[in-house]
Amino acid sequence: MKNHLVVALAYDQLCTFEFGCTVELFALQRPELEVDWYQFAVCAAEKGKIRAAGGITIEAPYSLSLIDKADTIIIPGWRNPDELPALALLKKIRDAHRRGARICSICSGVFVLAAAGILSGKTVTTHWRYAEKFSRQYPDIELKTNALYVDQENILTSAGSAAGLDMLLHLVRKDHGSRIANLVAQRLVVAPHREGDQAQFMPRPMPKDEHARLAKLMTWIRTHPELPHDLNSMAKRAAMSIRSLQRHFNETTGLAPGAWLIRERVAIAKELLESPDISLSQVATMAGFGSEESMRRHFRRMVHTSPLHYRKQFSDLAQDAGAKKVYHRVDSELNE
Repeated sequence: MKNHLVVALAYDQLCTFEFGCTVELFALQRPELEVDWYQFAVCAAEKGKIRAAGGITIEAPYSLSLIDKADTIIIPGWRNPDELPALALLKKIRDAHRRGARICSICSGVFVLAAAGILSGKTVTTHWRYAEKFSRQYPDIELKTNALYVDQENILTSAGSAAGLDMLLHLVRKDHGSRIANLVAQRLVVAPHREGDQAQFMPRPMPKDEHARLAKLMTWIRTHPELPHDLNSMAKRAAMSIRSLQRHFNETTGLAPGAWLIRERVAIAKELLESPDISLSQVATMAGFGSEESMRRHFRRMVHTSPLHYRKQFSDLAQDAGAKKVYHRVDSELNE
């Protein structure tokens, strides 16, 4: 990831929250992580000062030509799904896609990617309130209405504003591994990986007392993954009936209790596998799978690779992290 340039697009009526999430993830230097962090820059979609949501005005230092040098491009929302972006911007996005750059959109930013014509045959997502409009405008693009984010062939799209954080942390996880992504999430004081889909965030109230009991149960399971949890033991600890537990799990996470438990164990296994000093059998035990065979089966189904291959892919990051130094590059090209 040395010298990896992340470019965020700024435009008039900029979505401030989505833009702020991008800045927080990639613009801050993080020497405590002891890895080669990203370079970050902002380019303007149009000339002049840019008004942003909240009554502020910003001035981007670079023009659209910076997109030509970007490794990752992020579109933090778009001001109006019914407005066709400028042809110059759409051409830059098409050219970047053609050369293999990674292109990401948050929330309504997917309308920009669709207008650029790079989503043909792809599956994408956006905020649930834009789903019907997007499907009408682009009926040939498959829309996954409940996903928090979709990662497909160097194009990533996220749902509503906060789901952008999930997608951006996913980028960090892909580039640097789960350990580094978890450390970044801790600094942000957010969950390193949210389960379920955006259906859980649509209007569907849940009693506060039951929500608190479920949250406590989830926290306890995450800290005791090695125990043999089942529906009976989970319902007993949450002081709910099995039927209530299943209903509230689905309302909160979009998953059945057993499916949520497996995802948690896979997430724990991923982090443990990044340490070369823990054997596969120990990982299986510590994550609560009971056997390597069970871990391999669930791991391959959810991560689409084997635990051993995952370890080979990311172990160097964990093993060498202490020896790495942050590399700061001053790119003279950016100042041309």
